[in-house]
Amino acid sequence: MTIALRRRLLAEFTGTALLVTAVVGSGIMAATLSPGDVGLQLLENSIATAFALAALILVFGPVSGAHFNPVVSAADWFLGRRAGTGLTGQDLAGYVVAQITGAIAGSVLANLMFDLSAVTWSSRDRSAGHLWLGEVVATTGLILLVFALARSGRAPVAPAAVGAYIGAAYWFTSSTSFANPAVTIGRAFTDTFAGIAPASVPGFVLAQVVGLAVGVGLLAVLYPDAGRAADQVVVPIDEDAAVGHRR
Repeated sequence: MTIALRRRLLAEFTGTALLVTAVVGSGIMAATLSPGDVGLQLLENSIATAFALAALILVFGPVSGAHFNPVVSAADWFLGRRAGTGLTGQDLAGYVVAQITGAIAGSVLANLMFDLSAVTWSSRDRSAGHLWLGEVVATTGLILLVFALARSGRAPVAPAAVGAYIGAAYWFTSSTSFANPAVTIGRAFTDTFAGIAPASVPGFVLAQVVGLAVGVGLLAVLYPDAGRAADQVVVPIDEDAAVGHRR
């Protein structure tokens, strides 16, 4: 990790903010354009989110790796610590703070773009066991995907692969695949299609942590040396950019 931490944190903050702006903003637009048709609203929301996520990984990945997600960062730190790769403990703390604050800022930005109050606490209850199970599945799959790509030398395809996975997981999980504690927290700040009631946030975050543990456990069996590729998660940091900065 040769790029200055402040630059990486700015990339994580901005990338996560724009991701949540895309999730919330497309949800508001979908509800406006397709009133009364929840299936069509979800299709519009999922397509916009998948495309936006892929684009944001391309933009910010060379600077920070484009984690945009505390569970990805936590897995990166945990798996890389023995091999001396990936995030340090200080990096992890900074990444998580940047991601959470970015997610909140993204939700506020989306609200303001659509002429809503900056903060409108969501009233959409998502507290149920089957939804939590959906979050475990979605998060486990995400962790497996990003680390398997890095370990097998296919990290350059991560923008398309991760975007496609999240877009698909909107449909095959009961929870519509939040799979991200920062995004979950951010989405509590908007009472729109993509919102989640603040009281439902702890259950989702806990399920995502369980998914993290399951994903790391599976990686330990399937890819025992996955930690060696932690510097390639989600995509490799651009060493040319780092060299240019040092000069």
